[in-house]
Amino acid sequence: MSIHDEHPTLPSTDDWGLEPLMDVHELAAYLGIPISTVYDWRVHGKGPAAYRFGKHLKFAISDVRDWIAQQREPTSGPRRIDRR
Repeated sequence: MSIHDEHPTLPSTDDWGLEPLMDVHELAAYLGIPISTVYDWRVHGKGPAAYRFGKHLKFAISDVRDWIAQQREPTSGPRRIDRR
């Protein structure tokens, strides 16, 4: 599963009104990071919110999107080069 718009027909919710969930492997693959980084973020409270089902972590697509938006660095103005 991808949170890209690669699947425009992918419903935002299923027949029960639940949105799709991704697991740790899918999240790591989407972000292009090691799986261990996702677990490290969990330990330090830095990653997206997750649901725990027994030993399995699942991430709601909307939570991942919100978390990604929060990670955006503000744009800075043009850099001034000091030419002394």
